[in-house]
Amino acid sequence: MCTSRENLLKPEAAVDPITLRREVLARFGATGRVAEELLAYNDNVFAHPPPQKYPLDDEPFVADWRRYAEEARGTGVFPVLKEKLVQLRFPVREGMSSTAAYQAVTRQGANPRGIPEATGLILRSPDSLELIFHPTPAGHLPVIVVRERSDFVALVQALVRRNEPEPIPDTMGACLISGYRNWDRLKRHRDGREPSGEGGELPKELYLDRFAIVTDGPYSKVGAAEMGLPEHEWRMLSLAIRLEHESVHYFTRRVLGAMRTRLLDELIADFVAIIVAAGEYRAEWFLRFLGLERYPDCRPDGRIHQYRGTLSDGAFAILQGLVVEAARRLEKWNRRFPGGKLSHEEKARLILTLSRFTLEELADDEGFRRLADETKTDG
Repeated sequence: MCTSRENLLKPEAAVDPITLRREVLARFGATGRVAEELLAYNDNVFAHPPPQKYPLDDEPFVADWRRYAEEARGTGVFPVLKEKLVQLRFPVREGMSSTAAYQAVTRQGANPRGIPEATGLILRSPDSLELIFHPTPAGHLPVIVVRERSDFVALVQALVRRNEPEPIPDTMGACLISGYRNWDRLKRHRDGREPSGEGGELPKELYLDRFAIVTDGPYSKVGAAEMGLPEHEWRMLSLAIRLEHESVHYFTRRVLGAMRTRLLDELIADFVAIIVAAGEYRAEWFLRFLGLERYPDCRPDGRIHQYRGTLSDGAFAILQGLVVEAARRLEKWNRRFPGGKLSHEEKARLILTLSRFTLEELADDEGFRRLADETKTDG
């Protein structure tokens, strides 16, 4: 039987993965140019930090966002965010990012008041926005919860796409924004500095923020009927999955130094998120979210297409096989865990363990044996 979770995960001996990865790719049918594509795509860029206790202390921006939440108690979330996040002072309009006024406000911190173009972002249900602080192993993460799909699209276009009407995939229901230049924080810290004659720049942690925008719509645009769940229950689960999914991305960005639109990142994020939301990992859920529930068929509207990058058709087809095999093996690995709620320390150890593998390794017998060795068993 399994021992306590404190003994679940342990560091494994470092191994050179390149030969193994090439062998795995060859077994999946990838050689030559296709293999080189996948070796580059699946390269593991996560750092390996020294051991530390989790959860980490909140990053400096969290205190400012808590101040925003306090202000919102009286006026509402959207009016406060519109005042603090300068992109929300502009509408979404083609060519907006190239206007001199927009660039002056967003790049140089010019005051948007009185600027003709700054007519404000229009939302359908602005009063429904919520600002919460989701606890993660990497500290609290500010999250803007959006109930109206069109409002989510507008906010992402404003804050990520520079107020340009670029299409947002229907399967996208959450977005983690990292490195956001918060002019409200920057100006406040500048104004609060004592004259010293140094003329140095402010530390970036005093004005660069991380926060998430999430909806409570069906996760990955998979309907409740497809999941065999009542509509209300599936919407609640979808929000829970998204919050945990973005929490994993926040952890890898803050602790492991990387966050990419790669399938390894998505595999790890959904692995933890599904366990937290459903109590256990369900590979069938994950594959359905990607559009691979009938593999080798791949739904043209599946979420997996968001992570293809520049892969050729041949490489993309083999990538699908790798992620299907890895997901099924992770389901077997998850069965070794004791049930129950995961602590922040346990979530962190799961992420840290999986981040030491490549997708090829997770889809292979030898990699799975290494992963299984992370689980202490007795008797």
